[in-house]
Amino acid sequence: MLTHSQIWGALDRLAERSGLSASGLAKRSGLDPTTFNKSKRITPDGRERWPSTESVAKALAATGVTIDAFVQYIDDKARAVQSVPLIGFAQAGNGGYFDDGGFPVGKGWDEVGLPSVNDQHAYALEISGDSMKPAYRDGDIIVVSPGTQIRRGDRVVVKTKEGEVLVKELKRRTAKTLELQSLNPLHPDRTFAPSEVDWIARIVWASQ
Repeated sequence: MLTHSQIWGALDRLAERSGLSASGLAKRSGLDPTTFNKSKRITPDGRERWPSTESVAKALAATGVTIDAFVQYIDDKARAVQSVPLIGFAQAGNGGYFDDGGFPVGKGWDEVGLPSVNDQHAYALEISGDSMKPAYRDGDIIVVSPGTQIRRGDRVVVKTKEGEVLVKELKRRTAKTLELQSLNPLHPDRTFAPSEVDWIARIVWASQ
């Protein structure tokens, strides 16, 4: 007999192996983005809520996974993963999600299981829109490690004092300037003084 946790675990593995979060899988399947979120798996009165056959079928169609492969996910062991906090990229510029050092804090974060990284403070951002193509597409997940050393040529997330959040490539960094190269040729490169930057962190993984 299948259990509630087995079915949801299989959906989590389907999302993970497709390089998606639970909400990303739902969106790609044409469903409400919260359909597969952990908060939807138990009703307010504590009863188990199962995914519908229709929603599972749409998820399989969207990812190109057969029902036989999905059945394997039910008993399959997830590869080494790390649960990291996740928010949408558009939310990252809002207050309350990061401390002064660029570490994730506060409420409002979702959670996603992704390949393990060597930083307990790592977090994930879900890309929205096409402004970062061809590097990152709408729905891609990037893992950001605020504790990893940054070098020239690394892709980074930068938050400015004005609350702007950018994904760029580090072109040059000195005591007086931070030069960032755009990932999309249609968008301009940017240069900041260190006093204009709240924090900068390296991107260590992307779901591509």
